[in-house]
Amino acid sequence: MHNVYILVSLKDPARYYIGRTENLEARLQQHNRGESSYSKRYAPWRLETYIAFNALRRAGDFERYLKSGSGHAFLKKRFLPKLAPDQSG
Repeated sequence: MHNVYILVSLKDPARYYIGRTENLEARLQQHNRGESSYSKRYAPWRLETYIAFNALRRAGDFERYLKSGSGHAFLKKRFLPKLAPDQSG
């Protein structure tokens, strides 16, 4: 399965990270060990939600959507309603 995931920083709960992986557990561990250049500044992270896709292309399309302007609005309204509007990652 191809997972699109959303992490929320435990250090700064207004920060979040959107990514894609086939191994969600291993990828979360990498983020929490500081092995990702962006996410290491806000570690540790917790998994907020993930969406699993059978097709890699659909997962990539959804990840790109969440990182777009309208995708950010959808994300904040449906998945992260408590975030401040100007402190996303």
